[in-house]
Amino acid sequence: MTKMKDVQNQPDHRNVDLSKVGIKGIKYPMNVLDRTNKTQATVATVNMYVHLPHKFKGTHMSRFVEVLNDYYADLNLKTFFKMLDRIRETLDARSANLEISFPYFMKKKAPVSGVPSMMEYACEYIGEINGKERKLLICLKVPVCTLCPCSKEISRQGAHNQRGMVSVTLLFKEFFWIEEIIEMVEGSASSDVYALLKREDEKYITEQAYDHPMFVEDVVRDVTEKLRNDHRFTWFSVEVENFESIHNHSAYAYTEVAPRP
Repeated sequence: MTKMKDVQNQPDHRNVDLSKVGIKGIKYPMNVLDRTNKTQATVATVNMYVHLPHKFKGTHMSRFVEVLNDYYADLNLKTFFKMLDRIRETLDARSANLEISFPYFMKKKAPVSGVPSMMEYACEYIGEINGKERKLLICLKVPVCTLCPCSKEISRQGAHNQRGMVSVTLLFKEFFWIEEIIEMVEGSASSDVYALLKREDEKYITEQAYDHPMFVEDVVRDVTEKLRNDHRFTWFSVEVENFESIHNHSAYAYTEVAPRP
């Protein structure tokens, strides 16, 4: 049998290191931790990269998928770094990066009727191993409803409200549940968002929002205050975008908290 030439391992003479080389946008079935059901099956979009020294022409793309195939069935914080270690070792790289984004579902009951429905939340794990440094960020996007305090103050009847998106990115030192952050964020808005509501639920939510008006600035500050008091998080950022109902623009606020020991 004729030995096939390994083109990727051939030398390159342009003297250019590549910070990230790999595969992007591969979709794969994946199991993630679930507070209620222990695990949850989802479909993830995965990006996997390594550092490529200037002396090599290319990397072995198929090896990324081989590693992913070994770990997709049991994704947790320990296996995440095992995946990164395997990527770096398999491809003989100085550093490795792994980005996994997926929809996460929670069953929510409507506040009055109690009718259940499934809410979707966008989640992402972003990890890197570079020498002895290991870093894992978890990003969550939580839809909420806000009611404008200014509109309520100046109007004789009613106030405009809108759906918003709260994005939280976390660097942590102790385990936490995704559901904890979702509940924390939803409790910092004028009201929750649901997939299914009856009329009595709509009445309740409309009145609840009216009684709890919030600017985007208020939501960011409330979430920040809660996270700042939680010792599990060493750094975080909070971003809120309101998709305004009466303006031709979004309202936006952002902050991040510097690292702490």
